[in-house]
Amino acid sequence: MNKKYQNGFFLFGLLVLIIMASQLDFRQAWKGIQHAGYWFVGVLVLWAFLYMMNTASWYLIINTIGNEQGVCRKCKVGFWWLYKITISAFALNYATPGGLMGGEPYRIMSLSPKVGTQRASSSVILYVMTHIYSHFWFWLLSVPLYIITQKMTPLTYILLPIIAGVASLAIWFFLRGYKRGIAMTGMTILSHFPMVKKWAGPFIERNREKLAEVDQQIAALHNQNPRTFKLAVVLELLCRLASTFEIYFILLVIMPGVTIPQCILIYAFTTLFANMLFFMPLQLGGREGGFLMSTEGLSMTANAGIFVALLVRLRELIWTAIGLLLIKLDKKDK
Repeated sequence: MNKKYQNGFFLFGLLVLIIMASQLDFRQAWKGIQHAGYWFVGVLVLWAFLYMMNTASWYLIINTIGNEQGVCRKCKVGFWWLYKITISAFALNYATPGGLMGGEPYRIMSLSPKVGTQRASSSVILYVMTHIYSHFWFWLLSVPLYIITQKMTPLTYILLPIIAGVASLAIWFFLRGYKRGIAMTGMTILSHFPMVKKWAGPFIERNREKLAEVDQQIAALHNQNPRTFKLAVVLELLCRLASTFEIYFILLVIMPGVTIPQCILIYAFTTLFANMLFFMPLQLGGREGGFLMSTEGLSMTANAGIFVALLVRLRELIWTAIGLLLIKLDKKDK
């Protein structure tokens, strides 16, 4: 990647990180770390493994897309180099309003010199689709888990069918996008938005063939390599499930009787609420509110929600800082 763009990503992320850190009560944060003890270290280590799972999913897609034999012979992409790019991309997504506006351009620009712009764009679009697709499956599967393990209330009788319906509709939409490609469709949708339609229209006309090629590569993964597609989705879904251990580790400090199903439901509800506020940097406020509502909804104390939200926010800040540092340490010739 051009050094100028690399420095731009780094400086932008660093600025937002400083702003976000300035909103943190460091005295309260330090007390939280002391109270959590080695469990907080466990949370940080857990995310090192979760990012490996994210990387493995993207790695599978890169080495399959646009290649009938399923192996990229012309362009080798190292797993650990991709791991570093993955961490940095998620750091930029945490720090960017709208999320995907930061990390995904960084992924494409980093990967393009190795595999070409079309394949890099296709792999990133596919990975993002798979990442989001797994979230909807996670939310959908959380509905029967709630019904089985929790006491239903008049509110949940209304909310759960809505969540299941929206998740099912989104899964259908993504499957349609996998089969036919989504690049052209996405750009066409953007061309109807007042803020970007003047840019999107000419962009489609200039790049119609390239967008069609990206769509062909996206459809090929689903249609010609269904095993790779399913494995990538399973890896992302397992990553969602493994993420719940973060909440489990933290709650064990104050609630030794906490169960894994409770943590899955807390994580599901919190991520659903936070993603509804996707336009906020670091999902500021949305994640905290989600933790408070989900813990109270499971008959836990508000203090439990505040404690989890604080330590999760600290983990995000630490890994965002690590990701930004990796951007700065990255070398152009790798």
